[in-house]
Amino acid sequence: MDEIKGFFRQAGKEFLSAAGDAAVGAAKEVLGTAINEIFIKKEAETKRVLPSIKNMRVLGETQAGHYRPRQDTQNFDVIRQQCLASGSLFEDPLFPASNESLMFSRRPDRYINWLRPHEICDDPQFFVEGYSRFDVQQGELGDCWLLAAAANLTQDASLFFRVVPPDQSFEENYAGVFHFQFWQYGNWIDVVIDDRLPTHNGELMYMHSAERNEFWSALLEKAYAKLHGSYEALKGGSTCEAMEDFTGGVTEWYDLKEAPHNLFNILAKAAERNSMMGCSLEADPNVLEAETPEGLIRGHAYSITKVCMIDIITPNRQGKLPMIRLRNPWGNEAEWNGPWSDSSPEWRYIPDEQKHEIGLNFDRDGEFWMSFQDFLNYFERVEICNLSPDSLTESQQNDGKRKWEMSMFEGEWTPGATAGGCRNFLDTFWHNPQYVMTLEDPDEEDDEGKCTVIVALMQKNRRSKRNLGMECLTIGFAIYHLNDREFNVRPQGLSFFKYRSSVARSPHFINTREVTARFQLPPGHYLIVPSTFDPNEEGEFIIRVFSETQNNMEENDDHVGYGSTDDDNNRPGGLYPSMPMPPSPVAPAVDPQKEALQRLFRSVAGADMEVDWMELKRILDHSLRDDLPIASNFNTAQNVKENFAPLSRENGEVPNTATNDMLDGGNIVNMIISLLCGLCNKENSGGQEMYGLDDQNNTTQRLVDPNRNDDFNNPVMTATPDGFSKDICRSMVAMLDVDKSGKLGFEEFEALLTDIAKWKAVFKMYDVHQTGRIDGFQLRTALNSAGYHLNNRILNALVHRYGSRDGKIAFDDFLMCAVKIKTFIDIFKEKDTEHTETATFTLDEWIESTIYS
Repeated sequence: MDEIKGFFRQAGKEFLSAAGDAAVGAAKEVLGTAINEIFIKKEAETKRVLPSIKNMRVLGETQAGHYRPRQDTQNFDVIRQQCLASGSLFEDPLFPASNESLMFSRRPDRYINWLRPHEICDDPQFFVEGYSRFDVQQGELGDCWLLAAAANLTQDASLFFRVVPPDQSFEENYAGVFHFQFWQYGNWIDVVIDDRLPTHNGELMYMHSAERNEFWSALLEKAYAKLHGSYEALKGGSTCEAMEDFTGGVTEWYDLKEAPHNLFNILAKAAERNSMMGCSLEADPNVLEAETPEGLIRGHAYSITKVCMIDIITPNRQGKLPMIRLRNPWGNEAEWNGPWSDSSPEWRYIPDEQKHEIGLNFDRDGEFWMSFQDFLNYFERVEICNLSPDSLTESQQNDGKRKWEMSMFEGEWTPGATAGGCRNFLDTFWHNPQYVMTLEDPDEEDDEGKCTVIVALMQKNRRSKRNLGMECLTIGFAIYHLNDREFNVRPQGLSFFKYRSSVARSPHFINTREVTARFQLPPGHYLIVPSTFDPNEEGEFIIRVFSETQNNMEENDDHVGYGSTDDDNNRPGGLYPSMPMPPSPVAPAVDPQKEALQRLFRSVAGADMEVDWMELKRILDHSLRDDLPIASNFNTAQNVKENFAPLSRENGEVPNTATNDMLDGGNIVNMIISLLCGLCNKENSGGQEMYGLDDQNNTTQRLVDPNRNDDFNNPVMTATPDGFSKDICRSMVAMLDVDKSGKLGFEEFEALLTDIAKWKAVFKMYDVHQTGRIDGFQLRTALNSAGYHLNNRILNALVHRYGSRDGKIAFDDFLMCAVKIKTFIDIFKEKDTEHTETATFTLDEWIESTIYS
């Protein structure tokens, strides 16, 4: 298209300057007809070779399985049809013609008038004489990075028409609505806009075309601004970022002054895979687009159109010479004038068949050749956009173009759960999401038997949240080699990272949207750990791996379900300490502990011999109050008596003498505590807490083994007067309430106390400072010690739901986590009768099962 547009522009100028006024109208008509015929033909060809777009979504549509607030979605075809039927022009309610669509940090400093193209000029056109880089002119917005990417996009018709659908114009079916398609984090998003554009004094303020009546570039910029929330959100960025959003590819760049030794091979393989490549020289701060003595333009982006080895035969020797073909997008005589330039004498040493094979011509079209060494000497930066596998059209694949193999995963850093920070923070680093990559076959023609791998870590949605004060996090990744035994450990634990060095890593941790690096690795298993630099920074990300040969990638995460703590302790990671296990003595004929528990149950349960959530709450509030956080005074034993005695009287029973003795003496608290502790460990070994009654103050006190070395500067947090919440008590009852009566019988009550005792013992192992709270990073290991295996997504949900702002989990919230996990696993297992890890529920069954829990 550049050639078409440039040719007709130059031809038109020459013709009109030579012709009189009478010929002007005829000339315009002839030129216009010729241009339109060429453009229509080109557009038709492009439609036939457009790559198929997978995972297309409209803006606002969420991915299945992601629970996010529903947003309004807009369908281009539906909106256009509705507007045509009503005879109205579309006005976008989601991106209105108002100041909030322009800026989020301040108000505009002048009056902005939003106008449609037909209000700006006569005869508005979507395309004028086709499309080219000449159509991309910068306005007042600091988004030159976007312009450079848009200019590069015009070089490939199939890529261009995927972003700019050709099914829209200002003539046929015009309804004031347009749409553009951008890649966003693994999906193509269709963005619908109206054609009202910001103007001042009747002129477009932002991106525009060199032709006053051409509007595809201005509308493209508006759609991209809507995608990110406002025009101001587009200030500052990199061309790589926009190129990825236009292609779905992975970008990398190299400083040619520090180029890797195999850069030519990198470029050649990129060309084989149809990668988009560009290069540039540093701009002259004093002269716009200054020209060097060699004919190169500073601050100007050149396209790389071919990379190859060329046969050369001289009188003294013959061989192959690495060469590179470049193109000045201006498409004119501004070309390199050094060795191997057009008509230079060096070309006489190239055989004619070689010239024909590379398509050599000496037209003044902006395209020229350089030796690779001169390329390194005269250019300063090269950028490569490696296209995703679905970017190649069928015809390109038939022409021998290769494609990358790609794997991609989405992840999340959640403070207190999976946001462990970089390797500097060893204790939490292993909590980051982990991914296992398996490389099986080395690259073709690789003498060292290694595999080329490009790893790209991209953080999500930061630009669109700039209006909320969010900037890019500082991110990076590390890669570790795994042997066959380590390959089976999910996830790797602290000891693995303590004694293992990475074999590769991102070149730096940096606050850009994406960090990309290329590696040469031997076949094998590798662990990739993406992270923020500091721990407890929240964000979402995607991680992609491009390789020349097949790569297999999976999340290195735990399997959800019940687990054995013995198995966990044998892991190389050494994640989980042992929980105190109850002894297994021969059961006596009469168990005094069970008899005491039965007496307690009868005194609380009432005539129906069942305990409801309110009765359970009173028991837990007084038996486990030392374990709850938030300091306050204990209730007295008299309050205990007042709370418990009415329970049986209200149900028509008078407590028996034994129960009255316990109530009067304040011993009911001691009994429940001993029962709870005894269910898990029937002997108070050294270092265990015991509880008793302070006769002088009539309050429950914590008694400490004199041999125990406690830090009394960290006092135990005591219970709030409200105790356990209604929600957790109801959930505990529901967990064991098979008949959904809202009450527990004795056996269910006993099983519940057994579970609570186990969970309490686990919690105390991790609450080393006896604060009634554990760190969110300990939740995985604590629940694993209790016998539950959870993956990162569930852990993130639990920390979001039950964690405090400082990333802590209180004792009662920990119990709630355990209750919920046990309940939902039991519900699932009941339906998974064949143990296939799949279960089928009707909607009624699912709602009934989950709503009561």
